[in-house]
Amino acid sequence: MGSGNQVGQGSHAGRFAPSPTGALHAGSLLAALGSWLMARSRGGRWLVRVEDIDPPREVPGMADRQLADLHAFGFAPDGPVWRQSARGDAYEAALQRLVAQGDAFACRCSRSDLAATGGIHRGCVESPSADGQAWRLRMPDQRVGFVDAVRGPFAQDLARDVGDIVLRRADGAWAYHLAVVVDDAAQGVTEVVRGADLLDSTPRQLWLQGRLGLPAPAYAHLPLLRTPDGAKLGKSLASAPVDPADPLPALRRAWLALGQVPAALDGVATVDAALAQARERFDATRIPSRDVTVDAE
Repeated sequence: MGSGNQVGQGSHAGRFAPSPTGALHAGSLLAALGSWLMARSRGGRWLVRVEDIDPPREVPGMADRQLADLHAFGFAPDGPVWRQSARGDAYEAALQRLVAQGDAFACRCSRSDLAATGGIHRGCVESPSADGQAWRLRMPDQRVGFVDAVRGPFAQDLARDVGDIVLRRADGAWAYHLAVVVDDAAQGVTEVVRGADLLDSTPRQLWLQGRLGLPAPAYAHLPLLRTPDGAKLGKSLASAPVDPADPLPALRRAWLALGQVPAALDGVATVDAALAQARERFDATRIPSRDVTVDAE
């Protein structure tokens, strides 16, 4: 890659972690560009991790397609791409530590068992009905908060609003929250930059980091792209994939959705030139603290 991907020597590290459930679309490109700019503007590393721990939802070959598309858009990770499907031993070690500490427990409660509490687990029911055994993290009656770099202060009552979260499903699949916390620490991620749909996941991840003795990164939650009727623009609406054969228009749209100065990318003719200019002109304080309405087309 050219000048747009020059890497600083600082200790800052960010990451982009797509799930291979569909092609990269405008929303995922926004997250990729935002995380890349936040890392590069601080002279830091930018990493890529494939979150492939939910096989029933994954599309065969999609992870490789996503990585190829990222390359076409000029995003070259600093180091090998991690795949969560190969990280089971690390997750198992973390789970066993939590079990030994009394923070994790076996659970056979099914979704129907938790219907009365809106799906929130605050203790196992008297006669659980699930066939298999999951493992959950015991949540405290405690309010956990943080200051997001984009959205500002955010807090959550873990017992009331979240309940005991699943760490490993009854089918053996690892849960997102455990995997992401373990891997962010293992990769040395110092700032998690991702979509605002994961904002309310952060307090439970902060609690889990604390129970595992892991450092807590900073967080920045980027605006979601929404249609004029308020629906999230994403795979659920069959949003058109970004076109890796013609990357500049999509990069410019993502740049604008991040609230950046439109003229900053005027006159650029290549992806490398666009990213170099974007890195030079990026202003994190301009990122919108609310979601962005765009045309669904």
